[in-house]
Amino acid sequence: MNPLTHPSLLTSFRCAGRGLLDVFRTQRNFRIHLVIAALALLLAAWLRLQRQEWASLILVIGTVLSAEVFNTSAEVLVDLASPEYHPLAKRAKDVAAGAVLLAAIIAVIVGLLLLGPPLWARLALLF
Repeated sequence: MNPLTHPSLLTSFRCAGRGLLDVFRTQRNFRIHLVIAALALLLAAWLRLQRQEWASLILVIGTVLSAEVFNTSAEVLVDLASPEYHPLAKRAKDVAAGAVLLAAIIAVIVGLLLLGPPLWARLALLF
């Protein structure tokens, strides 16, 4: 196996980490998603969700964050391939952004289904 054509596992993880750090540094929406995810996780902890509910919540959070990473990748590739405006380049970017929006809408619905009833119950006890 040629080490020049097959990077080490550690090198692969370093590259992936740099990619995530780049998305964190450059993408405002990724940071917004992270803040919302952290708030949802804190609320889930306060409400003492069950293991299956935690799994569902983490899965949708991961889906939204992954969609945002793929969207960023698509935007970078489109900008590289088409530095000047082109309607197909705009379409590609819009479709990738639409995937993030779809994932976020589904995550909100799942979050409401998981967090809504126990939150409502807790709030009803306070008032």
